[in-house]
Amino acid sequence: MKNRTNQRLEEITVNTLIVGVDVAKSLQWARFVDYRGIELGKTISFRNDKNGFETIVAKINEICNIKCLKNPINKVIVGMEPTGHYWKTLANYLMQRSYKVVGVNPYHTKKSKELDDNSPTKCDKKDAITIARLVKDGRFFDPYLPQDVYAELRVLSNARISVMKRNNALKNTIIAVLDEYFPEITSVFKNPLKGKASRQVLRDCPFPKEILKLGEIGVLAVIKKAVKKTVGIKKVKQLIAVANDSIGVEYGQLSTKLKLVGMLDELELIEKQLETLEKSMEEMLETTGYAEQILSIKGIGIVTAATFIGEIGDPMRFSHARQISNLAGYNLAEDSSGKNKSGTAISKRGRKQLRNVLYQMAFTMVGQNAEMKELYNYLKTRKENPLKKKQALVVISKKIITVIYNLIRKQETYKPELVLGKVRKEMLIAA
Repeated sequence: MKNRTNQRLEEITVNTLIVGVDVAKSLQWARFVDYRGIELGKTISFRNDKNGFETIVAKINEICNIKCLKNPINKVIVGMEPTGHYWKTLANYLMQRSYKVVGVNPYHTKKSKELDDNSPTKCDKKDAITIARLVKDGRFFDPYLPQDVYAELRVLSNARISVMKRNNALKNTIIAVLDEYFPEITSVFKNPLKGKASRQVLRDCPFPKEILKLGEIGVLAVIKKAVKKTVGIKKVKQLIAVANDSIGVEYGQLSTKLKLVGMLDELELIEKQLETLEKSMEEMLETTGYAEQILSIKGIGIVTAATFIGEIGDPMRFSHARQISNLAGYNLAEDSSGKNKSGTAISKRGRKQLRNVLYQMAFTMVGQNAEMKELYNYLKTRKENPLKKKQALVVISKKIITVIYNLIRKQETYKPELVLGKVRKEMLIAA
């Protein structure tokens, strides 16, 4: 079977024009080479707008129409580093005009830029020719821009991650304020930000001095604004008791209360945003047609399933589950030379958020899914090469990928008896 590099090299024929583009926010550079890496035409710069994009297309057409070329050009490959987000608009523009767009690993560009001039000098012109010659050598990959529902899911999952970060940061800030002004409140309300009653207290009387001033009847009236039955006089008495012995500071309370109310308002807004995002993720997951298969697996919820699909895009674009593992950066790497043999570790050369959601799945499933729990315990306790907890969770993550991919490919729901193969079951029984 041909390896990937050979397959890519076969795409580079004598009739191929290779364009290397160094992408930037405003001004971009492009250089053009033939199948041997010999430069054709002059280096051009173009702006990151429609006129700029038309400029590079016009230059490509100009080179393709040069009559004096020994080998007429009938194929164009444009290479660029798919980092950040600036490359997406140019890639989308060129793809819509039937140009093949490929990605070059920025790390490869960094390591290869000294080959031509033996100099560590870095500039946009130099990077563009380095990218073009890496493509000429077959050192490129096909970037994936999700379309339709998969694009919607990726945007939704990224938006949810961003909102969750703000949510966690805001909660930590509020807790820091409470630790300074009323640290004892957590002995009455275990999680002051979770319940309606505790949030109402934080809004109206967040400091011991205010609680003592209101007294039992006043504090109870505050709580009744939010809840009717769940919190009674007993909880109010506990709150007053801890307020009476509080070690919280007393300075700057007026401004701190104003700040606290503002943060609580923002927290409620964020929670509404999360609710809206998660509802949309559920709807989009249903649209893919894979919801039934994935959600039939015990331990996988709607949000994690939607995030998983958003990260990988269309699962049917993969021919094997191992390709999804590589996309997540789960392929093993080692650093050995001569007699020195290192251990192996995952390369982490892949989508970080895909690894994160798979880790969340694995962590949940080893607690809720009987088959994954059994496999997880076996991996940690087997006689030969027992794994540490995190190592075992990585193996479980890869197993989850295989299970999800096979269920989607076969359009079947989860069957516990088929999760562990015959060989694995024998190993578990022996252990």
